[in-house]
Amino acid sequence: MAEPQNTSGWKRFWERGGWWRSLLVVVGYYVLWQLLSLALGPIIAAVDTSNEAVAVLVSYGLPIALGCVILVVFALTTGWLRELFGKQPIRGRGWMWIAVVVTVLFNVLHFAGIDYAQAGGGLVAAWVVSSLFVGFAEEFLTRGLVVNLMRKAGYREIVVAVVSAALFAALHAGNLLSGQSVLATAFQLLYTFAFGICMYLALRVTGNLIWPILIHGTTDSATFLFTGNPAPGAISALAAQGNIVVIFTGLILLIFIRGRVDAPTPAFADTQKAA
Repeated sequence: MAEPQNTSGWKRFWERGGWWRSLLVVVGYYVLWQLLSLALGPIIAAVDTSNEAVAVLVSYGLPIALGCVILVVFALTTGWLRELFGKQPIRGRGWMWIAVVVTVLFNVLHFAGIDYAQAGGGLVAAWVVSSLFVGFAEEFLTRGLVVNLMRKAGYREIVVAVVSAALFAALHAGNLLSGQSVLATAFQLLYTFAFGICMYLALRVTGNLIWPILIHGTTDSATFLFTGNPAPGAISALAAQGNIVVIFTGLILLIFIRGRVDAPTPAFADTQKAA
């Protein structure tokens, strides 16, 4: 088939996929999001953030919500929005549910280990809403756009998983600039890489991007609320082991990832088959 004449150069560029285009879209998003956060600085400073819930929504939730808009606009310009939320072009395997069970289990434990009286309903709602924006932005970017770009270039799924998780982890390296220690950042990078592998497996086995988004969003809200407002007891002690368990789960399951999605034809065919 001949390449459609009405396909723009912009769409043709991204349809070719590849690791460096994946890196480009992640760096581009990160730079735009940082610039957006700086632009919002005066607005955030003008808001009364003495209320912790308001502070979370304005300083954390608002910038990332606008970041979500940037990503959706990009997907619309490439014509990928429906594709990203469509059925996965390669089937998951039963063992991949381990990643879903582990992450969801520790989400439940974290939520169960929160001192809700201390946190207050407003703060809980603020973190849940803000974290869902984070889950959408980071999963849409890395398990959506990056995975799509890597598959369009015909990479094996283990490479797709590693690159998407590595770029997801790299997004958090910027925490060094906010004063986080090198050791804490290194541990965070290891955790986010392993968590990224778990979210890739969640994408594969559930067949739709919406599930990694929801798992990621609830993971962040549960973790932030639990860290700031832990309730004493055995549940909290067990929940505190979540990061270590997720690291081991992600790194071990990574070894078993197999498969490949056929790269599109030069005509950028819509249909892809699993190898």
